[in-house]
Amino acid sequence: MMEDKLTKFERIAKRRTEETVKKIRLIGNLSNKNNYEYTEEHLDKIFAALEAELKSARRKFQGHSSSPEFQMSFETRRGRKKTS
Repeated sequence: MMEDKLTKFERIAKRRTEETVKKIRLIGNLSNKNNYEYTEEHLDKIFAALEAELKSARRKFQGHSSSPEFQMSFETRRGRKKTS
């Protein structure tokens, strides 16, 4: 029997959402200052990127066009103020 569209959506959405939540938790692990060093600028870029992609995904469900390809970058400049 062929899977109907709703069942297919639910199956794939569940898996993709669970995978995405795991990835977000891995980003949260970067907050461990025993292992990593970062600045407020890093945090701002990370969370701005995540929030923008969530907004874009929501807009797709509302019938709006897709967003351009995303690429994250940090400029490496030593001497910037770290978060404490």
